[in-house]
Amino acid sequence: MLPHAYEAPAAIVLVLGGALACFAGYRLFRVVLAIYGFIVGAMLASSVMGITNTLGMVVAALIGGLVGALIFVFAYFVGIALVGAGLGALAAHLAWSQFAHVDPPAAAVIVCAVVGAVGAMLVQRYVIVIGTAFGGAWTLMVGGLALTGDQLAGRVARGAEVWIFYPFPAQSRRWVVLGWLALGVFGTVVQLAVTAPRKR
Repeated sequence: MLPHAYEAPAAIVLVLGGALACFAGYRLFRVVLAIYGFIVGAMLASSVMGITNTLGMVVAALIGGLVGALIFVFAYFVGIALVGAGLGALAAHLAWSQFAHVDPPAAAVIVCAVVGAVGAMLVQRYVIVIGTAFGGAWTLMVGGLALTGDQLAGRVARGAEVWIFYPFPAQSRRWVVLGWLALGVFGTVVQLAVTAPRKR
């Protein structure tokens, strides 16, 4: 969790990292893994510091971010499986919230995450393209909304909601989900057409 003053810089990092992942995720997959590893590591490490210890939170975020980036980069295949697992968990949450308007049970999330991870390993290229496009689109939207003053997105950007990686419930912000889907599809098309052509 970072201090409130760091919300705008954190949001800018989310926007830039999200745009990079959304439109060039396949070609720059290791860079994208490093960015997301840094974000996750920084959020987790800074959350263990007291909210009054600004310097401690910033130092913990930097060290945790570097460790997270190294772990994600060196765990390339694990990263691919994690992309699939993350997409599976996100799909379970979004689908469940559309019909039941509550969080899905842990078993459903775990099953979807495992299916996503296995699928990711079977069709790596397409999972990387789709996963980075949609993951980047979501990150870009969270950062963009944080920059415009959205309170929930701002809390996520500075790590106040460290355990919430998809912070917008579908039933309360349908336009966010629709915008994310449109941006994710656009990023997928761009990557398949421009940044991730098949080798001949």
